Parts: sequence; C-alpha cells; structure tokens
Amino acid sequence: MPRSAPLPRTVRLLLLARVVNQLGAFSLPFLTALISTDHGVGLTTAGLVAATFGLATIPSRLAGGRLADRIGRRTTILLGLCGCAVAQLAIAAGTSLVWTVGAAVLLGLAFELYEPPSQAIIGESVPERQRVQAFSLLSAALAAGGMGAGLLAALLGRWDLRWLFVADAVSCLACALLVRLALPHDRPAPPGPGHGATAVRPLRDPALLTVLATGTAYALINQQTVMALPLALARQGLPAADAGLLFTATAATTVLAQPLIRSARALRLTTPVALAVAHLLLAAGLTGYALARTLPAMLASAVVWSLGDLVIMGRVYALVTDLAPPGATGRYLAVFGTSWGVAATLAPVLGTQLLARAGSTTLWSTMAALCLLLAALHLRVGPRPRSEPGTARPGDAGVEELADQDARLLRPLQQELVTGLDVGHRDTGVAAG
Repeated sequence: MPRSAPLPRTVRLLLLARVVNQLGAFSLPFLTALISTDHGVGLTTAGLVAATFGLATIPSRLAGGRLADRIGRRTTILLGLCGCAVAQLAIAAGTSLVWTVGAAVLLGLAFELYEPPSQAIIGESVPERQRVQAFSLLSAALAAGGMGAGLLAALLGRWDLRWLFVADAVSCLACALLVRLALPHDRPAPPGPGHGATAVRPLRDPALLTVLATGTAYALINQQTVMALPLALARQGLPAADAGLLFTATAATTVLAQPLIRSARALRLTTPVALAVAHLLLAAGLTGYALARTLPAMLASAVVWSLGDLVIMGRVYALVTDLAPPGATGRYLAVFGTSWGVAATLAPVLGTQLLARAGSTTLWSTMAALCLLLAALHLRVGPRPRSEPGTARPGDAGVEELADQDARLLRPLQQELVTGLDVGHRDTGVAAG
C-alpha cells in the first residue's frame, strides 16, 4: 500500500494548536459535580444547569459556520477560544448559583464557535482519500492533549475542582496565541452567482439529515461517558476524580490505535459497515461499565469503547465533508455539529435522572442498547461518501455484490473482537451480574 502524502502545513499547525487547547479541556465533565458540591444543590438541579450550557452550544455551532464564511476562519477560531477563556474564569470565580449559570451559558455560546472553521480547514485542505486519516488524526491530537489533561484533572480535582476551569482558560488562551501566530489570515471570497448563502440549504439534504439523526444519538451516548461518568463513579463508591484516569486511558487508546485505523483491512470497509462495527465496540465497552465494580475493570472497558469512538470520529466527519457541495463545507459541518449541542442539552438531564432513579448499571446498559440499535441503522440506511468506491443506492446494480464484500471483510473483524473481549474479561475480572 503506497505511503500517504504528508498533511499540509496548515493542518499540522492546527492540530498542534488543538493539542495545546486540549491540555486543559477536562473541566466540563466536572461542571455538574462542581455545582452539586459547591452550591449544595441536588443532581436534578445540577443537570438542568449543565443542560443550559448544552442548549447554548447549538446557536454557537451554527454561528461558527456562518462567521467562518463572513469574517474568516482564523478570526472565528480566535473569537471562540477567547470567549471560552473568559467564561471558564467566570465559572472558577463564581460565588453563587446564578453567577455560575450565567457563566455556563456564556461558555456554551462561545464553546462551539471554533469547531466548524477548524473542521472545514482540515476537510478542505486534504484530498478525499486522506480525509478519514486527517479527521482520525484530529481525534488523536485531541487525545494526546487529553492524556495530560486527564492526569491534571485527577490531580487538581482532588484539591479543588475550580482549578480545572482555570487550567482550561489558560489552555484556550495559549491555543489562541498559537493560532494567531501560526495560521495564515484568510479572507473569505465573495460568493459567486448561484452560490450565495441562500443557495445551499443543508437541512433539505436527506443524506445529511440521516447522518444528523444517527450522529445526535451517538453524541448523546458520548456525552454520557463524559458528563455522567464522575457522578456514576461516586455512586459506586469510587472517587469522582478517577474519571480523569479513565479519560486518560481512552485518550491513550485513541493515539496508539491510529495504525489500526489506517490499516488496509479497515480502509476497505465501506462507511456504513465501519460505523456499525464502531457502535458494536461502543456497546461492548459500555456493557463493561455496567458490570465493572473496580477501577482496573473500568479502565479495560474504557479502552474498548474508545476504539469505537475513534472509528466514528474519523469516518463521520469525512462523510459530512464529502456530502457538502462546493463552498458549503463549513455550513454542512456546522449543521451536523448541532448534534453535539442537542446531546449536551439532553445528556445531563437524562444521565442524572437515570442515576438518581435507577443507578449506574441501568444508565450504561441503556446506552449500550442504543449503540446496538445504531449499528443496525447504519447498515440499513447509512449513506456512503460519493467518493467511496462502489457507492450505490438501493436498487442499483451491484448492491448485492457490495453487501457480500462487506460481509467477507467484516467476518475476520468480528472474530478478532470476540476473542479480544473474551481475553479482556478474563484478565480484568469483570463478572456478569
């Protein structure tokens, strides 16, 4: 297999900047814990406050895509990072619940501004054949910073949760400085005839709406593993700060598993099959969370689900980039990114209610069942990138042959997954209830 061409300098510099930003980016999972402990409110109230943050990220993501087209991508990234820093410091300095709620809303309004321009820079700077690799490397870059952030969270979280927000603000400002110095200033070109803002309507694209629906469900699951994990650990008698160690394990897996994502066998899988396999891995890891009662067993489960998460992040953003017509990449990515805002709004409420009423086992079991449903949906209705070899719609000639090819490629992966999970459960002592 020929060696891939190196990524463009702009993409490499952007990935480096995101590593710096991610070094302090583990404060958000502890927002509900901070509200609950420092302001003496119950899980329900803490979840509702966190949900206001998630709700604010929806217009933030859409504004990020539009601002990137109007004032430039670098400027939009800088605006979002500086806004996040101000909001994080406000949360750290909060002395009342009202103050903290206001700061959480401000954080939500700034939190997603820099995502659409960052993703658009990556998606449009590399050829189609490298997009999965580029977006997987973005996940690895965030994970590389996350390894240090997880250890920082475990350390500072035992001292005072407020220091996590201070560390996050510092990393945002450092990332903004790096972006300002390293990335070229971009001047958005005026739209040509027939390509104005009204010419592209992402919400009328059936393929994008399908990806948006399944992506929102996936984001809801992902946000549970972030926002509810510290509270779930506390209910199981483990320190909430141990969530930082689990985050570090998932980050290390994301970095170390990059060769697996770029392997010939993985790249030959069509996008729907790859996404189905990824959700099966998520289901296996979350089932481990439901059954595990010790930290080593939780760590093993975190490694399994993070493999699925890595596959999804690389494939789905490459798919959305490919679905977008010329000049509309930022808006397509922004619309798809609202799935994270919806999930961030619902996840704290759903997670805290399930924890309060049914416990952590029910929470993780429910998320695992949803993963199994998503795996089936990707095989049935998941769109393929236009650039993917053998792309066909139902009823086209050759669909049966493509399905047989997917099955042949999937069979060895299924056998390896079953063997690996069996060994993992024996080694970690995870016992079924």
